Amino acid sequence: MNVRKLMLLSAVSGLTIIFVPPALAQDDVPAEASPQTEAGPAAPSTTPSDSGEIVVTGLRRSLQSAQALKRDAAQIVDAVVAEDIGKLPDNNASEALARITGVQVNRGSDEAGGVQVRGLPDLTTTFNGREVFTAEMRNVALQDFPAGALAGLEVYKSTTADQIEGGIAGLINVRARRPFDFKGFQVAGAVRGTYGDQARKYDPNFNLLVTDRWQTGIGEIGALVNVSYTQLHYLTSSRYINGNIRAPGESQPVAGPRDFVLPESAGVYYDRGKRWRPSVNGSLQWRPAHNLEIYVDGLFQGARTNVENDFVGLNLINDDPALSNIVRNPDVPGTLDSVTVTPDFADGRGIDFSRSTRAGRTNTYQGAIGGTWEIDERATLTTDFAYTDTRATYIDHNIDFAPATAQSADIVFDVGGKDGGPQLSLPGFDALDPDNFILRGIWDRRSLAKGKGIQWRTDLKLKTELPVIDQIDVGFRYTDRDARLRSGGRYASLRSLGIPLSSIPGAEDGGPIDAGFRGSSAQPFRQWWAPSRSAIFANIDAIRDLARSSLAVIGTPDALRELGTYGPEVPAYIANENFDATEQSYAVYGQFHYGFDIGVIPVDGVIGARIVNTKVEATAVGLVGGVPTPFTSDQNYVDLLPSASFRAHLTDTLQLRLSATETRSRPNFTQLSPALTFNPNETPIRGGSGNIDLQPVQSKNYDASLEWYFSNTGSLTGAVFRRDVQGFITNLNSTIVDPIYGPIIVNRPENGGKGRLQGVEVAFQTFFDFLPGWLSGFGTQLNATYIDASQALPASLGEAGQDTAIPGVSKWSYNAVGIYEKGPVSARLAYNWRSRVTNFFATDDQGQLIGGEFNRPIERLDFSLSVEAMDALTLTFDVSNITGSPYRALRAATNLPDVSYPRDIRYESRVFALGARFRF
Repeated sequence: MNVRKLMLLSAVSGLTIIFVPPALAQDDVPAEASPQTEAGPAAPSTTPSDSGEIVVTGLRRSLQSAQALKRDAAQIVDAVVAEDIGKLPDNNASEALARITGVQVNRGSDEAGGVQVRGLPDLTTTFNGREVFTAEMRNVALQDFPAGALAGLEVYKSTTADQIEGGIAGLINVRARRPFDFKGFQVAGAVRGTYGDQARKYDPNFNLLVTDRWQTGIGEIGALVNVSYTQLHYLTSSRYINGNIRAPGESQPVAGPRDFVLPESAGVYYDRGKRWRPSVNGSLQWRPAHNLEIYVDGLFQGARTNVENDFVGLNLINDDPALSNIVRNPDVPGTLDSVTVTPDFADGRGIDFSRSTRAGRTNTYQGAIGGTWEIDERATLTTDFAYTDTRATYIDHNIDFAPATAQSADIVFDVGGKDGGPQLSLPGFDALDPDNFILRGIWDRRSLAKGKGIQWRTDLKLKTELPVIDQIDVGFRYTDRDARLRSGGRYASLRSLGIPLSSIPGAEDGGPIDAGFRGSSAQPFRQWWAPSRSAIFANIDAIRDLARSSLAVIGTPDALRELGTYGPEVPAYIANENFDATEQSYAVYGQFHYGFDIGVIPVDGVIGARIVNTKVEATAVGLVGGVPTPFTSDQNYVDLLPSASFRAHLTDTLQLRLSATETRSRPNFTQLSPALTFNPNETPIRGGSGNIDLQPVQSKNYDASLEWYFSNTGSLTGAVFRRDVQGFITNLNSTIVDPIYGPIIVNRPENGGKGRLQGVEVAFQTFFDFLPGWLSGFGTQLNATYIDASQALPASLGEAGQDTAIPGVSKWSYNAVGIYEKGPVSARLAYNWRSRVTNFFATDDQGQLIGGEFNRPIERLDFSLSVEAMDALTLTFDVSNITGSPYRALRAATNLPDVSYPRDIRYESRVFALGARFRF
């Protein structure tokens, strides 16, 4: 019998032993709130509202609940609860998390995505206290959780031994509601319509919750189901330069002296599409006795994307285009203000256009059963068993095209004004006429990512009568999961045939693309003709036939090699893009809660340790000498993760916390894959692979906070923290020589050296109750974070490794929120700002550090308003990204630290929303 079957049988047996005898022996129980346990993975972390309604009454109550959770927790934690989420102009959990002290988010495609806590992205994510993940990833895409469907979000910046290991940045718990959180029958929900000012489309959003609880002959039973749907047509407009900043090529035609540097490419990019997310979660609770509760939870998370991106760009150095009309930057010698670039059309070079389409579908299912048994007044036993199954599929079809005749482009590297940044124009070219384009190539790809796993944990809490130790907790957790990746793509290079773009299958449905940039004159060339996404998908079989027949006509060795990949109707999975991994972990922990007095000052805390044994087997195929070669890696390591916390209650309202913990993050599964992927049509050829020898990232964490709670909704808190990290994972370049394609620059992850993050957080919130009359409805939330961070890159970049900033970390970030709540009116104006961010450090083709890319400061202003029209109905209006301030980045020059070019000016949409919330 294998381990997974044995653990499944053990879990079921354990549940039977725990639950059945007491259920037969105990009396029926009264209707009361469900018991709350710290270690129980699905127990609510905050007290439900006295009324039992889905929406906590007022912002004041929401702030009070979040503040109580922070004050009373054994860990350092911040939270957003109940109406705190519903009243912010947020569509998803990531957007809501951006309001929390020390949390930074990365944005793309008109939404918040990646989340960092105190500068680190390596997070454990849980749903109702149990681990949840998306496809092959280790954590869940938090943006897939609709904000309106959640009871709360909890950010644990320090953890205790009973919490799930796996993130050096901490743990984020997404908490949903359960039927025993309510007194009886409830129907509640919201409808919301949104409009983005760049996509210029209307989208529906809704969530509906129905719950009830009943007294029966076998005890009290409750049921809840929550259905949510979010949708957004998005459009993000970018004008950019790309690649390293370097001198012109040795053989490149240049009009005049060559003593300058410039970017490798420039262009315009539209990230557009439709994104929608269906979601269902449900829960059954059964209380057969006053000391026993059993639950069954279910979750479905769906993510859907229909992508139709558009691109125009050209190489400025590679392929040796001619450079003329050179205007130098007088303020920065050796750089340019503008240049005219003319590709060698006779040699098959030109300006590249592309319509890139994708259909992405992700489904995540999780089912769980567990419960809590209060054995007696001293002992409480909890257990939870869950199964997760998740799958993501992507289908990509690109149509690449180019001007049918020779064409030059004018590039301005910084247009000045408020936004600045690069500009591309094509003088004299009518880009709205499809007859002016020829087909350049066809890209056809599919990929599949899958993950599944089981997890089982059991926890025992024992209260004691010892003089110092109040409670002892012990428990174990077992996980068994796997990850699988399959992908394959093919490209047909058809430029030499000069096929008119207007003749491809489905061209009759094409037309001018929707222009972005909100009409900004900083980018006058905003629109061109392209085939429609719907026509590409509807005619893909005919387009594939066109690729086959055209490659046969071309008949060159390269064309025949490409034709060989077009044998199957759909792209075949490529051996060196496949990856399989299995992982088992076994964890045990023990901790004790202590409490005593130092003079007149009560002191308490938790001391414990968690031991985790992790076994990973990864199998993939890499290219060795052009030959697909299987690789297998077996890793087996044990982590001892101690934790200790100390809290001194200096007064009734003032407390001091100290915390020391050790954490670690396992590499992502895809980072372990040795599979090499590359595009042979690039010049130079670049590819990527994982690293089967990656080790976990380890961190020693130290925290101290001073917290003053001067009212139920008022607090002033400050914290200092330090993270000493070993083994940061950084992507670097190295060059291999393939016998077929020659030199390939491969980018792959490497463990770095030591890193350090240290910083300070300050937060303040209150309502100004001392003001007279209607003015007493005003309040504020203010928080700021300072982080000093650096890391040592791998020693391969220097004798002792090079010390650099940590990518993704802002030195400063803050939130300033104005609140008003009085009578039926509630409003918020929320401003978020973060300072310069290092996106990445660039390496040359030999892997040496040569520069990097940096974001300028980023700001965002959001507004929300709600008016209670009647007892059961509230009208809402929200607008996000009011200022529309663009994302702006800089690219440093190769080996010239004082020289940079504006890298990217990206315009995200303003999103307006009008809706209503209801409850009965």
